[in-house]
Amino acid sequence: MLSQYSLPIFSRSSTKNLYSKSDSRGFTLIELMIVMVILGLLASFVAPKMFGKIGSSKQKTAQTQIEMFSTALDMYRLDVGNYPNSLDALRTSNDPNWQGPYLPKEVPKDPWGNAYVFKFPGEKGEFDLISLGSDGKQGGEGVSSDLSY
Repeated sequence: MLSQYSLPIFSRSSTKNLYSKSDSRGFTLIELMIVMVILGLLASFVAPKMFGKIGSSKQKTAQTQIEMFSTALDMYRLDVGNYPNSLDALRTSNDPNWQGPYLPKEVPKDPWGNAYVFKFPGEKGEFDLISLGSDGKQGGEGVSSDLSY
């Protein structure tokens, strides 16, 4: 007697037909190579466009960090009366009017791993805050260009 939960029983002859060589077919080496070539061509078209955006996103990150520093520097100036001599004063200072820290974490490096250049008094304004770009040197073009506030 079969219960409602029993599995059907297959005979050896019925399972033999399920797995016979004539019914199973795999991919040939040529077919796999064609697929690999097509995927390689697609990747060669898409990858340069995607990796080209990395440089511009790092520049936008650096510009955003520079603007954040400038806001913190303005808050420091309001409390103390003048701008600090270095960006480290935004985290710790011995000035009695200092009400910081003005940055939530240590002063980060720019997206390329270089330290930001802070000059007070500045050459272009009250202070200069500069990221030297991907090459870490003054000047440059494109991704290597300097960003300043």
